Amino acid sequence: MIHAQFDPSARQALAVAAVDAKIRKDLSWQQIADAAGLSVAFVTAAVLGQHPLPASSAEAVAGLLGLGADDARLLQTIPTRGSIPGGIPTDPTIYRFHEMLQVYGTTLKALVHEQLGDGIISAINFRLDVKKVADPDGGERAVITLDGKYLPTKPF
Repeated sequence: MIHAQFDPSARQALAVAAVDAKIRKDLSWQQIADAAGLSVAFVTAAVLGQHPLPASSAEAVAGLLGLGADDARLLQTIPTRGSIPGGIPTDPTIYRFHEMLQVYGTTLKALVHEQLGDGIISAINFRLDVKKVADPDGGERAVITLDGKYLPTKPF
């Protein structure tokens, strides 16, 4: 049976325990995703409390991290999504994403609507990828791909 969480505290506590186990076992997010058989972005978000995992993936992740059967069941529940409390984020990495949306949010909206029409980009039917690439001017660059299904507004 499918169950939903309405209080994020249980998933938050599980996320803390899972990250602690990840660190103690010296595992990467990719290794955890490989055990789950799903993408690294999806599994990371799920372990951090933002998505439910299918039963087999939840059991594999819990087993790898040394978590219990109750934790494996909790990983399968539909969470209350949203991991950033109100206000401007203070973590520098998360803040930079906030800053990017402050600077380019209206540009993204204008370009999406001009090319696709009135609607939204789904965060449910969604893919995320992060890659490190060499910067031709020296150093490294982060290439972040946000790939969401476009859902047009339908008059009613």
